[in-house]
Amino acid sequence: MSENTVKPFALDFDLITGLSQTKESTKRPLSKMKGMYADDAAFEAAVQNNDPLVYEYYELDLPETPGNLLFGTSILYPGKVGNEYYMTKGHFHTILETGEVYYCLSGNGAMLMENPEGDWDIQYFTPGQAVYVPPRYAHRSINLGNEPLVTFYAYRADAGHDYGTIETKGYRKLVVEKDGKPEIIDNPKWKE
Repeated sequence: MSENTVKPFALDFDLITGLSQTKESTKRPLSKMKGMYADDAAFEAAVQNNDPLVYEYYELDLPETPGNLLFGTSILYPGKVGNEYYMTKGHFHTILETGEVYYCLSGNGAMLMENPEGDWDIQYFTPGQAVYVPPRYAHRSINLGNEPLVTFYAYRADAGHDYGTIETKGYRKLVVEKDGKPEIIDNPKWKE
């Protein structure tokens, strides 16, 4: 076998909790989300108060080569910054023509997506539902409920991640709570 060949193996993902012993989790506290939320004062207050954990993900450690699939679980905790729901940072793939699939294991939430041409969409998660992110779309998960949103995801292993575009420009749309329900609004910080 060549060095890039992956041998068959069993996984130990717990489909209830989304946890795995396969790889250490990557944790993203609120302080690592600077500039992602519209309300800067609420963001700074929350970071100074206790810098809560917003999300973490577990991913299988495989070679990032063509032909392999990478997959893992994401756990997005409930909460808000101001009136804006907790969300993942979001990203494009470095290979822009890459799709990705997410499957909701528990919780309730949404997948906010947009492409470089300005088209956007939102799809909602409930347990047992899959959301497909088409090629060319940046995507971010949003927890709309009161319990962790746990999703399983898979994408081509050589796709890479482009967080920089989102850090620089933001998303065109935000999801906020208004009158006890989610509402999609224009992002006042979005940069053309």
